[in-house]
Amino acid sequence: MKLLRAPKLLTGRPDEVLLDAEVLVDGELIKGVGVRGSQDADGAELVELEGCTLMPGMVDAHVHLGFDRNVDPLTKKSTETDSHLLLRMAENARKLLSAGVTTARDLGGRDFLEVELRDAIEAGLAVGPHLVVATRPITNTGGHCWYMGGEADDAESIRRVARENLRAGADCLKVMATGGTMTPVGPPTWHAQFGPGQIRVAVEEAAMRGKLVAAHAHGTAGIKNATEAGVRTIEHCSFAVEGAPTPFARELDMDVVASIAERGVYVCPTLNSAAWHLDERYGPGTFDNLVDRLAKMRAAGVKLIAGTDCGFAIRGVENRMDAYVRGLELFAAAGWDNASVIEAATTLAAQAIGLGEVTGSLDAGKRADLIAVRGDPLAHLADLHNLELVMVSGRCVTQSQVDTAGSSVWLP
Repeated sequence: MKLLRAPKLLTGRPDEVLLDAEVLVDGELIKGVGVRGSQDADGAELVELEGCTLMPGMVDAHVHLGFDRNVDPLTKKSTETDSHLLLRMAENARKLLSAGVTTARDLGGRDFLEVELRDAIEAGLAVGPHLVVATRPITNTGGHCWYMGGEADDAESIRRVARENLRAGADCLKVMATGGTMTPVGPPTWHAQFGPGQIRVAVEEAAMRGKLVAAHAHGTAGIKNATEAGVRTIEHCSFAVEGAPTPFARELDMDVVASIAERGVYVCPTLNSAAWHLDERYGPGTFDNLVDRLAKMRAAGVKLIAGTDCGFAIRGVENRMDAYVRGLELFAAAGWDNASVIEAATTLAAQAIGLGEVTGSLDAGKRADLIAVRGDPLAHLADLHNLELVMVSGRCVTQSQVDTAGSSVWLP
């Protein structure tokens, strides 16, 4: 057993802060949480974290550990071997962990390599966060990210791909409800690839196995279709329309926003470090429009969660695997108080991906996924950069200031 003590503890819920607190960890689980001296910790190893704040490990609800677009459109073969890609994915997982991310949801890759990495991490053969993996995104023939292998065009083929993914070990399903920017020859971002009935097929297949569906959706029509189909989360949710100059600077359809809020669908707007450079890449006003959209969705009652879409560059700006906190700072720019930002990165994100009973808050009986940061992130969100400890299922796995020779994300 380990007894962790710190001057401040955040449970993950905005209204719960303990001073001079301690967490008792027994094996993989949290045994107890309380003020100093409240835990029966005879024989436990004492870890004093002076000047630190203890809090839940953070959740990145949208990553691509193995993004690979180096595919020949005729042979559908990549220039990167599975072995090389798997090694790159393992390094990406380590970098996520080094940023304080103890759980991540991978929303698209090839050849079921995410399943291999997930299982290796759980077996202690690799260092990384707990992974929730979607494997191959379900998309149209030639649709967004077709090269990942999940092409389907009708209800029957959607059902087949969904079942194949689930049989191979997928923890959730990903549906490309619209086109996207990373498939130049595919449909545009505003184009709806599936109707609500088609998306619902994937939702039903996942539900039969107790699993959830995430929908990539930029365009307004695709967002509406995904909402009506009953998906758990909508990714990006940028309300793209035909003829607009960028996929990011859009007006909201407030009727659709109201439906998202009413149905309790979570939105992962995929905020990341590259978003701070939107004006440079897409023109003045793009960043302010993004911040305005976030504020309006929150005011309408939409549950927004943290996720970075890390794993590739956006118009030449690297979306780093270890820059998670820079994405959180965008929530603050849109008016969130620091406690609400932390909630979006922990409790809410864990609930959104189906792990609310397992992780995301510091509670007895939950996984011992936690971090200690030097300082107080309630007062200064940037203190989340100052990691003192990272623990995953009771194992201390901090690996900071370790750099590889080159970038581990996909660069165009």
